[in-house]
Amino acid sequence: MANYLTRLRHLGMAISMLMLVLAGTVIAIKGVPLGQDFTGGYVHQFQAPEALTQQQLQHQLEGLLSGDFQLSAHSDNQYQLFQPPSEGQSNPKWLDTWVSDNALVLLDSSFLGAQAGDELIDQGLMALLFATLAVMLYLVCRFEWRLALAATLALVHDVALTLAVLVLFDIPFTLTVLAAILAIIGYSLNDSIVIGDKVREIVRAKPAQSVALSINTAIAASMSRTLITSMTTLATIVSIWTLAGPPLQGFAITLFVGVLVGTWSSVFISATVPHWLGLSAENYTNQDSDEVKRQLAQP
Repeated sequence: MANYLTRLRHLGMAISMLMLVLAGTVIAIKGVPLGQDFTGGYVHQFQAPEALTQQQLQHQLEGLLSGDFQLSAHSDNQYQLFQPPSEGQSNPKWLDTWVSDNALVLLDSSFLGAQAGDELIDQGLMALLFATLAVMLYLVCRFEWRLALAATLALVHDVALTLAVLVLFDIPFTLTVLAAILAIIGYSLNDSIVIGDKVREIVRAKPAQSVALSINTAIAASMSRTLITSMTTLATIVSIWTLAGPPLQGFAITLFVGVLVGTWSSVFISATVPHWLGLSAENYTNQDSDEVKRQLAQP
C-alpha cells in the first residue's frame, strides 16, 4: 500500500510539472486578457425597461458599434456597457439617440484613461511581488530548505494554472481577479504549511522510518482536514458564483480554480518535492543540534 501511494504521488508530481509547462506556454502565447480596470475605456451604466432583454440590447449594439464592446447585466434591469479607448468618444452621438429610442435611463458615463490603467498594472504587479517575497521569506525561516522550496513551487504552480484557465476562457483580469489571486497565494501557503508541519513532525519522531512512508503517513493524517477545508471553501465560492451576479463571477471562478489546484499541489508537490530532493531524518538532526548549541550559547 505504501509503495502504491508513493508511486501515485510521483505520478501526480509529473502531471503537475506537465500542467505547469502547458500553463506557461498558454500564457506566453495568448497573454493575460486585461480587463477594463487596467486597459481603460468608456463605461456607460443604464437601466432598461423590463420588456428589453440583454440579448435584444446586445443585438442592437452590434448594429451600432463596429468595434469590440462588453455588455454585462446587473440587478434590476441595470446594465453596464464597456468600450475600449479606441472605440468612440466620451459622449458619442449614437449613445444619446439609442438611449432615447429605447426609453433607457443613463445612470452614469465615465472614462478611465490609459495612464490610470498603467498605474493599476504597476501597483497590481507590485502587490503580487511583495506578497510572493513575503511568503518565500516566511517559508525559508520556518522550514528546512527542501520543504520551503516545495511550498514555493506549489505556489507558482497554483497561480500559473489559475491564470492559464483565465486565459483559456477569456476571463478578463480585473482588480477583483487580482484580489482572488492574492487570496489563492494565502490559501496555497496554508495547505503547504499543514503538510510540511506534519512531514517534519513524523520525520523527527521516527528517524528510522523511511522518508517515503513518513510522507505518506503525513498526507493520510492531514487529508481529512484538507478536504473538509477545501469543500467548505468551495461551497462558499459556488454561492458567490451563482448568487452574487456577473460583477463577481471572475472573482469566484478564479478562487474556485485556485482552491482546486491548491488542494492538488499540497499533496503532489509540497509533499513530494522534498522526497525527490533527498529529505532525510539527518537534516532535522543537524537542525536540532544547531538549535541546542544556540540556546546553550545564550547568557
